[in-house]
Amino acid sequence: MIGQALVLDADILIRAVLGRRALDLISRHQDGTAFFAADESFADAAKYLPPIFARRGLDWAIGAAVLNQLPALVQSVDHEVYAAFEAAARRRIRDQRDWPVLATALALNCPIWTEDADFFGSGVATWTTGTVSLYLAPPPPQPS
Repeated sequence: MIGQALVLDADILIRAVLGRRALDLISRHQDGTAFFAADESFADAAKYLPPIFARRGLDWAIGAAVLNQLPALVQSVDHEVYAAFEAAARRRIRDQRDWPVLATALALNCPIWTEDADFFGSGVATWTTGTVSLYLAPPPPQPS
């Protein structure tokens, strides 16, 4: 049963491909949390990951395989879904390149998981990899 949702920034998609922590958090919590990312975030990850792999001397074929599996865990949100929130998102965020992520969060009415401080103060709850476990944790039992 899905009880909550998060919009992932491209940096989290990149971390999910490069490391274990983000991918592990997504995998462990996929039954109780719906994970979303703007189609632009997937495009950014696909753009930036190959050079990162090359700089680190890593095999891009392995990274590409992980990136290609992410849509099974993180639903891509089409531009048409969040386009109506572009103006509001652009007004709220300093780095204008990040508007699709904020617009997606506004469209879906859910928080953002990011490492980018530009989202802080945008009017949408923002979680980092270091704190997102608090959001993903099951709610404490209610007293009867």
